[in-house]
Amino acid sequence: MEEKMSKLKEYLQMETELPFEEFKEYYSSLMEQLNSEYNEMDQPTCLKSRFICSIVKSNAESRSHKNKINGKAFKKMASKCGFWMEAIDYRLKKEGLTQAKIELEMSEINNKM
Repeated sequence: MEEKMSKLKEYLQMETELPFEEFKEYYSSLMEQLNSEYNEMDQPTCLKSRFICSIVKSNAESRSHKNKINGKAFKKMASKCGFWMEAIDYRLKKEGLTQAKIELEMSEINNKM
């Protein structure tokens, strides 16, 4: 997930919007990694994954309204990221974190970015 975080940081510093294909590629590799590694992820990795999903979800939602050609694909990406955010929240709460603590952790990761 570290690789995804560093790539996200790079993307967030860009002046131009990421092309659809590159956005889709990043999203697909994120989904693939979550599907294959989720059960083995530790708490810090879960928190990073949730942060990445929140950024990708937000961007996909925004682009779905602006981009008529790929709007449907962006909506689907946003929906899947939302699903993963909920799954990660559920797991973290099961491990003893509160929603407030999860939000605090998201804020701390955001500040480091």
